[in-house]
Amino acid sequence: MTFDSQCDLAALVYERGEDPDRVLGEFAADLNSQGYRAVGLLQVGPRGDETRGLSARLVHSGEQVSLYQDLGPMAEGCRLDPSRLLDAGARVACALAQGADLLIINRFGQQESEGKGLLHLIVEALSADIPLVIAVPSHRFDAWIKFADGMSVRLKCERRALDQWWGKLHGRSFRRPAHPHVSICEALK
Repeated sequence: MTFDSQCDLAALVYERGEDPDRVLGEFAADLNSQGYRAVGLLQVGPRGDETRGLSARLVHSGEQVSLYQDLGPMAEGCRLDPSRLLDAGARVACALAQGADLLIINRFGQQESEGKGLLHLIVEALSADIPLVIAVPSHRFDAWIKFADGMSVRLKCERRALDQWWGKLHGRSFRRPAHPHVSICEALK
């Protein structure tokens, strides 16, 4: 399968031990400091199977929101609170409605692979021609490609990959282009 290197939809694919939230957070901060408006959600706190204290930071406001539900000491399984995730998603949707240059989604996780979670934000961003980057664990990349119908570029979990992707979309200096670029993804919408 080949990908469009100028696609507005990017998957930052990470392996266990890599920190996509740090990479995405630094990228968003740099874009915002250059006059762009990055909005979205980044995971804060534990990673992997340990979700106690799981929270997220809204990229556009810096606000931290809890995503953890305490199911008691004997509970097993995911402790992500789907209603809190949807509430955070609603805040991101409001920010998108106010205008954005980039949407960042913290994970293509279990909720999203089941057709739930923050998938509606992806649809909103693509409908509004807002580029999007999402952190995708390598073991869920096949499910991501199925969801994205192959219309996604795969990026390594490193800042350089994000900078190159963004540079191809918006010029090497991160300035907004005088003439908007139309990618293959946009043309096929």
